[in-house]
Amino acid sequence: MTTVNDEAPGTARRSRLQPVWAFCRAVLSNRKATAGALLLAVCIVMAAVPGLIAPGDPNAQLYMPGQGPSHDNLLGTTSYGQDIFTQFVWGARASLVIAVVAGLLSTVLSALIGVAAGYFGGIADGLLSLATDVFLVLPAFPLVVIIAAYSKNGGNAVIIAVLVATGWSYGARQLRAQVLSLRNRDFLIAARLRGERGWRIVVSEILPNMVPLLVANFLGASVYAILTAAGLQFLGLGSVNTDSWGTMLYWAQNNEALQAGIPLWAIAPGIGIAVLGAAFALLNYAFDEIGNPVLRPVRKKRVRGNS
Repeated sequence: MTTVNDEAPGTARRSRLQPVWAFCRAVLSNRKATAGALLLAVCIVMAAVPGLIAPGDPNAQLYMPGQGPSHDNLLGTTSYGQDIFTQFVWGARASLVIAVVAGLLSTVLSALIGVAAGYFGGIADGLLSLATDVFLVLPAFPLVVIIAAYSKNGGNAVIIAVLVATGWSYGARQLRAQVLSLRNRDFLIAARLRGERGWRIVVSEILPNMVPLLVANFLGASVYAILTAAGLQFLGLGSVNTDSWGTMLYWAQNNEALQAGIPLWAIAPGIGIAVLGAAFALLNYAFDEIGNPVLRPVRKKRVRGNS
């Protein structure tokens, strides 16, 4: 009896960790997923512990203005005597937070509207689909600019709210189509015959079968949030006092960094935005390939010649 009691917890622990290990193997076996995960890990480290990488106040004016790269200032200094490398490292946090929070909230809103429309049908489907179609045909970026302009200097919260309001509709349309394909499956009919409530069927039966699509929607919404937020901050429609890569581009453009001989002031945040966007995009492509074998690239196996 002692042997059985000792092995049972270990077996249960392994069964709980099996999906995690399967996910890790799937990521490591895909080159795009591995590259995206590494790029995202670099951004996460900078966002998590910026003080260890670049200690000091990113807005402190402690150096000679407009200096090139040196031992003390790896990327040079701004026109105000601020260290560009410190601003770059500290700017990763706000940019990553905007991407993750806006992507997550957009995915949640897409799931609520798309799943409800597809599962309940009828009048609810008609009204929710109408709202989705309206937001789909609206020109997103001009609408974002108008809303952000009226809420100027509202901080990251306003930018996130604008991104969520304009970025949920495409995902909701995809999720609705997926629910429609699942609604008449045998396991859902059996759940309804057992008398399970609608919300329980959605949570325990439908959503687990849509995890790959939900992850893909989150990654796609995060890419949209990264690029759109950077564009808004570059135009000065966010808070210009926020430490982010988009705000760095705003101040670099306002002070004519390229003409003033301080190109790294503009190049560094541009590279940061590109790397963060590429990380989410690569992970998105990789999850599509992992979830759909048809999309996986065919790799030719080397055939050893017989000697």
